[in-house]
Amino acid sequence: MFLPYTAIINLQLQHNSSGIRLPLHHPQSPCSPSPLSSDLPFSDILHHDSTRVNSLLHRVTTSAASIPLFKGTALGTSNYVTRINIGTPSKPYTVEIDTGSSLPWLQCLPCKRYCHRQLDPIFNPAASSTYRTIPCSAAYCSALLSATLYPSGCDSSHTCTYEAGYGDGSLSFGYLSQDTLSLSRSVAAFPKFIFGCGQNNKGLYGESAGIFGLAKNSISLFSQISPKFGSSFSYCLSSRSATGYLSFGGYNPGKFVFTPMTKSSADESLYSLKLSSIAVETQSITVSEESPSIIDSGTVITRLPEEVYSAVRAAVVRAIGGKVARAPAYSLFDTCYKGSAAEVPTPEVAFVFGGGAVLRLPGSNVMFDVHSGVSCLAFAAAKGVTIIGNWQQKTFDVVYDVGKGRIGFAGGGCG
Repeated sequence: MFLPYTAIINLQLQHNSSGIRLPLHHPQSPCSPSPLSSDLPFSDILHHDSTRVNSLLHRVTTSAASIPLFKGTALGTSNYVTRINIGTPSKPYTVEIDTGSSLPWLQCLPCKRYCHRQLDPIFNPAASSTYRTIPCSAAYCSALLSATLYPSGCDSSHTCTYEAGYGDGSLSFGYLSQDTLSLSRSVAAFPKFIFGCGQNNKGLYGESAGIFGLAKNSISLFSQISPKFGSSFSYCLSSRSATGYLSFGGYNPGKFVFTPMTKSSADESLYSLKLSSIAVETQSITVSEESPSIIDSGTVITRLPEEVYSAVRAAVVRAIGGKVARAPAYSLFDTCYKGSAAEVPTPEVAFVFGGGAVLRLPGSNVMFDVHSGVSCLAFAAAKGVTIIGNWQQKTFDVVYDVGKGRIGFAGGGCG
């Protein structure tokens, strides 16, 4: 059974003057430094994925001046994770990484309300000589509203407090703080790194120590380290048998095809782009100019506007025909077949983006093995919005070049 791209990055780093590259593993890979259990029911994964999508729909389609109906900026679906180091002396922590959220936060002692179980010892602010809390008057305190969609708070000692809530009921509440962030011994540390020190943390975080966001917001991990590495990052989400990466800084533009980032009037921190059409073999299915599109590392299954999904589904069903037998629907998947993804004769599906960039999906990115002997079409419908999920990004190099306002794709990034 497949776990969504919860991957693990160890600290065998490659770096040069223009960037840093970290190995990234599928959570069930034998190469993973901290393999995760395969016991999580797949139906639970899809349920959490749907909850995340509901929250993203409100962020994409709701005016920034409106109060969202769903809390927060990221949900408890499994994300890939990295080992970062915080404090003086520096201590390692395993945190989730997510392009759809901004605020970095860690669980912190004394856990005044609640801390979930995590792989690493919980961060102890009292043990770090460089730890400080952020006062309510600081600019970063005011920035919490755009980072979490919740206003900041202020306690009796004038320390800034944050609240991060999620559509499935997950939450983190604590003190906005600063300390020294390290990515490796060979790369200079980042003093006064801003993060949340969580005192009440409940939800679907697995055994991670917290969440570090990569969204376009001044408080995100990406934004805070970009003065050193530049305004781009890239990744490749691998299969179980290969190793992927997360990289900050320089990349080879010659290997990528690019599509412009677009602006969202609802939530500018998300990575928006324009999906113009989808090709299923020789049939081209147009996506409305009015339909917003985003790319998100934390959403597993790509969502398409209802009319686009119906057309893609019909084209795939026609192409497969009677070559393999149909299977009953599974959770949010309504088009399933008897046979593994490798056994189903899947047609080529290609995403055509604004500017002419084309992402050609192999069958393994189109079908999804839900259990032994059954695979399903790995797309689902959403109301008027496209969300490019991580299953369709699997094995591709994806670069987010914020400085030049473009997103790039390249094949053969990792197995």
